[in-house]
Amino acid sequence: MLSIIIPAYKEPYLHKTINSLLKNATGEIEVIAVLDGYWAKPEEIVDDKRVRYIHLGKTYGMREAINIGVRISRGEYIMRSDSHCIFGEGFDQILISQMEDNWIVTPRRYCLDPVKWEVMDIPPVDYEKIGIQTIGQSKKFTGFPWERPDRKDVMIDETMAMQGSCWLMKKSWWDKAIGELQTEGYGPHLQDSHEMVFKTWKAGGKLMINKNTWFAHKHVSFTRTHNYGGEKAENSVKYSYETWKDYYREIKEKWHDRTM
Repeated sequence: MLSIIIPAYKEPYLHKTINSLLKNATGEIEVIAVLDGYWAKPEEIVDDKRVRYIHLGKTYGMREAINIGVRISRGEYIMRSDSHCIFGEGFDQILISQMEDNWIVTPRRYCLDPVKWEVMDIPPVDYEKIGIQTIGQSKKFTGFPWERPDRKDVMIDETMAMQGSCWLMKKSWWDKAIGELQTEGYGPHLQDSHEMVFKTWKAGGKLMINKNTWFAHKHVSFTRTHNYGGEKAENSVKYSYETWKDYYREIKEKWHDRTM
């Protein structure tokens, strides 16, 4: 079984995301919607035995909401989805049947117009490369789109970074390599995908892109449901950079040698 964890905060598109997951999954799934300190409107509750709602009595943030969802999950595989996404038919079985035990895998990513609830006419993102961006007085790990035309026909391939809005792995790999998303230092929201990727590499695993299926994530031009910025965000990205900067330099050299 696949357990799909959705951390949500005052999210108007959560029920549409859940319905897309239920409609397009072809295997056995459970959906765990973690409501981070809020109640969903009654008309937005999806009445389906495959769906569980977990209401947190206060707002913990995205990282801890994911941790809680993983802890109560029952599946051999776990997946994280943002609360404003749609999915290709059979996404679950395609990802599960075409992966290894030590992989994190993410599908091809399109952009979603959440108002029209349809995929936008924008090319998809496959590969991303980890780079460093300056935020205020701090440096931040960021995934940048990575054009690799020589790899366009490689349908399952290794990549350096992901957005983090949708990923899948075996729960046993989470237990071995990730453990949990750390909130101390990182804060409640940011740099989760980079933490997971660095931990996975250190444990001998890989981050993979599977172009045989897809999802679409809300485009950045639409309003977010939380605004986590300023000094708190700067401290979060600074902590992440200081924690992983030496390892990043080591990994960067290895990737440079492989992609020359």
